[in-house]
Amino acid sequence: MNKKLFIPGPIDVKQDVLDQMTRPMIGHRSKDASTIQKSISEKLNKVFHTKEQILLSTSSGSGLMEGAIRSCTRKKAAVFSVGSFGDRWYKMAISNNVPADKFSVEAGKATTAEMVEEVLSTGKYDLITITHNETSTGVENPIYEISQVIKKYQDVVWCLDAVSSMGGTKIEVDELGVDICITSTQKALGLPPGMAIASMSEKAVEAAKQVEFRGLYLDLLELYNYIQKKDYQYPSTPALSIMYAMDYQLDKILEEGLDNRYERHLSMAEYVREWAKKNFELFPEERYASNTLTTINNVRGINVAELNKELGKRGYAISNGYGDLKEKTFRISHMGDYTLNDIKELLENINDILKL
Repeated sequence: MNKKLFIPGPIDVKQDVLDQMTRPMIGHRSKDASTIQKSISEKLNKVFHTKEQILLSTSSGSGLMEGAIRSCTRKKAAVFSVGSFGDRWYKMAISNNVPADKFSVEAGKATTAEMVEEVLSTGKYDLITITHNETSTGVENPIYEISQVIKKYQDVVWCLDAVSSMGGTKIEVDELGVDICITSTQKALGLPPGMAIASMSEKAVEAAKQVEFRGLYLDLLELYNYIQKKDYQYPSTPALSIMYAMDYQLDKILEEGLDNRYERHLSMAEYVREWAKKNFELFPEERYASNTLTTINNVRGINVAELNKELGKRGYAISNGYGDLKEKTFRISHMGDYTLNDIKELLENINDILKL
């Protein structure tokens, strides 16, 4: 039985989008390949609200996260973590011999502008990483407030993990001053997994030029320069099938209208939050609750694995808590092409199973 996936990703992909992946292959060095890669990039400029260069990577979002911190840290990175995926960025730095310090908060809390100010005012750091939307805790960091602090430090490269929020929440890359903004295909963009996307500013490019050992496959400067010199070609073979689907899906996203898409995600998020507050408890502070995924505190002590087993029989899947939060929390995603009716249908089934 096919299940509707209300998990952090991958999520359901519409059949007409999947059908695009059956199109015949083309040479990845051909003019046709350049045309589709340019088309995708120009549409992503609109989704990212940026005029900066878009980079496409045949990797998960983690690939570009690792590439960013390795390629652009000249002195030392300040990694702000609100959960497992912020921790992962720190691990990437250390494993690549990139000097870094991690600044963590209690699970369910957010990184605030005041925290960032305190760290950057020391003058020790020339790169900062922020997780916009942490899927382990359901926290969405206040990036518009944080941006006002980072803008005061002109030599600091700002890397933003928007893997689980881009396309579902408004992120105005240029207005915010984000230097490298990273996302993946399999979440709010409503595509299959397999590709990552980033915008890269001129400031990030100049920073990377000062870093001697940037790796190879995930060297963001190499990707950037190759696109510039080779007319939207890439140094390695791209995932052409996903690109077909991406080009098509981006048309659908822009046809829906970005503001309409953000509003649809917000309406789903608000509905799940109200249900969670009525029947359980929100895990994050509500003012920092994600618009693409809700993490719910399991105050009833239900067996989440058993709930998911019963949901599976009905054609649904949600997600248990992540890491140390397993069984203590559970997560319901509301991203991509789902509608409020889909969310209502899911919650009605949970209510029936749990006799709520």
